[in-house]
Amino acid sequence: MAIALTVTAKGQVTLKKDVLQHLGVRPGDKLSVDLVKDHCIQMRAQPGKPVSTIFGLLEQSNRKRLTIEEIGEATAAGWAGEG
Repeated sequence: MAIALTVTAKGQVTLKKDVLQHLGVRPGDKLSVDLVKDHCIQMRAQPGKPVSTIFGLLEQSNRKRLTIEEIGEATAAGWAGEG
């Protein structure tokens, strides 16, 4: 099934929703395009990780959680060169 796409004056092409669904890509995912002979390309999806994968990345269960006051004190001490 051939799908016609239009090239803009800036040389950009917008992929139609059907094409994106076929590739299984969502906003933020990347596409890999290979240039093959005879004016053809080959396009593959390179799905990215959802942003939710970074939640808790810096969490350390063995560290004490600081109060906002303790964070303020530590920041002040750092600016004063005491830490």
